[in-house]
Amino acid sequence: MSTATQQQREPKKVLVLGATSGIAEACVRLWAARGDSLFLVARNTDKLNAVAADGRVRGAAWVGTAAANLDDTAAHATLLAHAADSLGGIEVALLAFGVLGDSKDHSFAAAAAVLHTNLVAAASAVLWLADYFTARRAGTLAVLSSVAGDRGRKSNYVYGASKAGLSTLVDGLRNRIDREGVRVITIKPGPVRTAMTEGMKGSANFADVEKVAATIVAAIDRGDDVVYVPGIWRWIMAVVRAIPERVFKKMNL
Repeated sequence: MSTATQQQREPKKVLVLGATSGIAEACVRLWAARGDSLFLVARNTDKLNAVAADGRVRGAAWVGTAAANLDDTAAHATLLAHAADSLGGIEVALLAFGVLGDSKDHSFAAAAAVLHTNLVAAASAVLWLADYFTARRAGTLAVLSSVAGDRGRKSNYVYGASKAGLSTLVDGLRNRIDREGVRVITIKPGPVRTAMTEGMKGSANFADVEKVAATIVAAIDRGDDVVYVPGIWRWIMAVVRAIPERVFKKMNL
């Protein structure tokens, strides 16, 4: 973004759900440095307060917080309305909460927990925000999905299923409300170096979280539709999806 564009840009009112996740936290740093107003939601109060304090130091116009378990869908309407009131209106919302789950636990209970957080709870928040923005005929809703949702793999098929469902929901929502003046963005990161992926095989080679956040913030500014981060993953997943099932089922992915 050019200096002239930065000078002309009006500060935004940004809601971040899952603000203590590695990617969201890096995005918060960028928004704070630009002087935006932020309302941050996460489960862990201590971590949330630390992210908020850092945002204030970096120059955010205002930072509000709410410690909440976003798995509790019954509380979403009250929580999101409070966020909107506190900000004086939401202009940008980033949904960034989710869990990887234990890929070695093949029980239904483990699968249900991942599906609830990543799909059911996410859908609850997404649909509330979609109605909010549609009523105002303005706003940007950005949803963190994953390249894992592009094709099921033995190593993370439950997590992938949750993200596939979320991506399809967001894609369909975009088709429904884009004409209402609302931008809906599906963000599909590949593996990123964060606390959540620390210790995973090959994590040293995962994408840098600061670069990923910069790409996401720029995509939100532009109002993109579907964003692969880093961009090479668009082509990697195109190849993965094209592999015939008779071959794919024998691969160790």
